[in-house]
Amino acid sequence: MPWTFLILAGACEMVWPLGFKYTRGFSMHYWAVAGTFALMILSFYLMSVATKQGIPVGTAYAVWTGLGAAGTDVLGIMLFHEPRDMLRLSCLTLIIAGAVGLKFLAPPEQPADGGTVAKAAE
Repeated sequence: MPWTFLILAGACEMVWPLGFKYTRGFSMHYWAVAGTFALMILSFYLMSVATKQGIPVGTAYAVWTGLGAAGTDVLGIMLFHEPRDMLRLSCLTLIIAGAVGLKFLAPPEQPADGGTVAKAAE
């Protein structure tokens, strides 16, 4: 289940940057500005739930940013006709492969017991 939260967080992370384009730098369409900030907060929240449920924070952050970066670029290609040359697409493939690799190579999830950090500090 934590990976579901992380994938949803990554989906939010790939959509909210579109708000920059639609609001022209937050200068118009204030409903879209509010939606952009709501997606940002939702993205952070979902990632925090994923880490709370046992995904290592480094893995979660790498997957979250990788999905966000690759997904935003794909959306830019599809919606705004941004460049889609072979080198760029190859780099996107590497980002996606890295995120998938982290999923399958991550250690088994350990349920957080709420006191792990405090016990380690003692």
